[in-house]
Amino acid sequence: MSDLTSAGSAVGGAPVAGDGPTPDAPGGKERNASLWADARRQLLRDPVFVIASLYILAVGSMALFPSLWTSQDPRACSTDRSRVAPSWDHPFGFDILGCDYYSHAIYGARPSMVIAVMATSGIVLFGGVLGLLAGYYGGWVDAVISRVMDIFFSLPFLLGAIVFLTVIKRQNIWTITAVLFLLAWPTIARIIRGSVISSKDLDYVHAAKAVGARNSRLMFRHILPNAIAPMLVYATIVLGSFVAAEATLTFLGVGLQPPTQSWGIMISQHQVYFLDDPWLLLFPCGLLVGTVLSFILMGDALRDALDPKFR
Repeated sequence: MSDLTSAGSAVGGAPVAGDGPTPDAPGGKERNASLWADARRQLLRDPVFVIASLYILAVGSMALFPSLWTSQDPRACSTDRSRVAPSWDHPFGFDILGCDYYSHAIYGARPSMVIAVMATSGIVLFGGVLGLLAGYYGGWVDAVISRVMDIFFSLPFLLGAIVFLTVIKRQNIWTITAVLFLLAWPTIARIIRGSVISSKDLDYVHAAKAVGARNSRLMFRHILPNAIAPMLVYATIVLGSFVAAEATLTFLGVGLQPPTQSWGIMISQHQVYFLDDPWLLLFPCGLLVGTVLSFILMGDALRDALDPKFR
């Protein structure tokens, strides 16, 4: 996860104009709106971002409305059809239990996306608030929060997740989400902290202080908008990382367990059949790789669109 910090830091150093007027940029609202409008136009003209977004929308619709993609019941199985090859009526064939593999792949999108979205939302809220407090107040507040972050940074991500899930002995969507959140929040807290430190001494913040703005207004109305850009970039990239992390933990046997349907379970159960029936492994791997790659490409495009150095 540490390699994602640099992605967030790339945009964190470029402050975004707040809504308070400054000597160099009167009418901060117009500047701020212009930045996001320019970024939106650039993203809509980027074919990589558009294609990646459409792919994620498709996967999201699989997770939310699987019946739109298949009418097959993934639990309607017959051993007579075990490992039958793909056909026109069943484009992904059948798995070792004789279940329709395409419907398994469609329904398998839900747990991965739910875990990724919940864990990402948690680290954005929790890590974002702690990073904002540490960067704004400094002193002993920063020292305490930074030392707590260092403790969690010292835990290897994959090894820590395996140990926690093994100790808990309850592998479900909630426990996996909690473990991913616990190990990942310090990264976004550090990103927000650095962005706040670079923003709190800007002229428009001092001008707001001079007219009597309270700390809460300074943090959430004037300083926080400067942290939104790196936070969005990191959150987009980490969504893909969490999808991959869920599949990895499931493959290693400490993640989701049958009868839950997920891409990680499909990969884990059919890895031994790769030489004889490679499609049993290629289909879930293709969906997984496509989803993770799409999130990463979206994050890279978002970073470029929000960074003035790329304009």
